Amino acid sequence: MMRVWLDGRLQEVETARIDPRDRGFTLGDGLFETVRIARGDPQRFDRHLARLRRGADLLGIAVPVSDAELRGAVADLCAAEGMADAVLRITLTQGPAARGLLPPPQPAPTLLLSVAPVPPPLPPAQLIVARDTRRNELSPLSRVKSLNYLDNVLARREAERRGGNEAVLLNSVGRVAETSIANLFLVRNGQLVTPPVAEGALPGVLRAAILEAQEVIEQPVEVADLLAADEIVLSNSLGLRPVVSLERLPVGDGQPGPFCAALARRLSPTAE
Repeated sequence: MMRVWLDGRLQEVETARIDPRDRGFTLGDGLFETVRIARGDPQRFDRHLARLRRGADLLGIAVPVSDAELRGAVADLCAAEGMADAVLRITLTQGPAARGLLPPPQPAPTLLLSVAPVPPPLPPAQLIVARDTRRNELSPLSRVKSLNYLDNVLARREAERRGGNEAVLLNSVGRVAETSIANLFLVRNGQLVTPPVAEGALPGVLRAAILEAQEVIEQPVEVADLLAADEIVLSNSLGLRPVVSLERLPVGDGQPGPFCAALARRLSPTAE
């Protein structure tokens, strides 16, 4: 029987209940984090929790447990599910409230933890530049993992419709921000380049680790820069992913490049 950790205790999925008035459901008023668990250890957990708390401060949500209590809850859930290697999702919402945009004067946040088996690695990315939607780099929500992921959903659906398996999101002025589920790095003349957070890139946890691991140039990136790249690599909480094409044109020689494999070895066997 699958279990989740909801508001302080382990519960069976079939009987766990979230209030229908929850603002996470009605307004998308909430946050999430995806964390790779390897051999029972949540990878870079302190960074994930720090980003969760920054986002909670922005949205005015009080995280109802301490970091130590959250670690304990994760351990209990993994033990209950018999998973030493897993993908953890943390979902935090403002909790139930009456109709209206303003949160209740005495909110009761909802905190949900769930785990799932580690999926197999995704195939190399075939990127399509999204035309239907853009990333708003001017919004403070571009810096947090908001529950409102519909721009990402629309971009990913467009990529699928146009023969790709991942979408590049441009910002409001037409420069590269990120992809629908990952930060983006390009290799050009031996230099590693990535769009700055100010351009709409999410401050990713693995992105930060890459910036610390080696020299990276943070600068605005045009689609033309991607087309001229020797290699493109995507990063998110489940690791690194090589890119082999952009708009049906090969990236480099059209095969996964050497930088992605070398960086994966350098960061760790379980990149996040």
